[in-house]
Amino acid sequence: MLLTAAVVLAGTVAASAASAAPAHRTPHGPGRAAPHTGADADADKRGAGRGDEARLYGSAKMHRADGQRVRFAFDARGFGDAATEQGTSRGTFRFSHYTPDGSSGAWAKGRIDCLTTGGGKVATATGIVTETDLEGLKGKRVGFTVQDDGRHDHLGYSWASGNPREMDVAPCLSAAPYETVEKGDFTVHHKLPPAPQE
Repeated sequence: MLLTAAVVLAGTVAASAASAAPAHRTPHGPGRAAPHTGADADADKRGAGRGDEARLYGSAKMHRADGQRVRFAFDARGFGDAATEQGTSRGTFRFSHYTPDGSSGAWAKGRIDCLTTGGGKVATATGIVTETDLEGLKGKRVGFTVQDDGRHDHLGYSWASGNPREMDVAPCLSAAPYETVEKGDFTVHHKLPPAPQE
């Protein structure tokens, strides 16, 4: 199952569509997605630092009853839209989606360009894809929403019902966190941006 038939329609793709999707292998071999390395496992350690900024960090595997391998990792900090003078958001994101046997799927990673957090330990972030093995996705903005519920976190993403190669979401725009973490952990550190100087 390709990212176009799995991650693109994550959680909603039918079994018949999955069986019809062509095979896809990464240059790293079946099931070996470049984004998820030891660096992702260290995301929690990196996130333990500065408390003066909003933060989203950690890595996790999503729960899929059919065994699909869906993983996300974040290391983001700052406030708002980094494209404006008021924004300081920065960091990285990574995600991948593979079939249960790891024989097909795709991956992507990129740079965070917007991060906002709420008092309920919810973070919404967007970023630009800088590396991927899925044709047409590089350069697109994608979005993520994380609800930090301890070890029962939830996550949503902007391409839940569409193809990320055909859209470019606005900064800090994503879907509600509807997927459940099976293994791993995300941490949201809520912090309001500094008050504007008069």
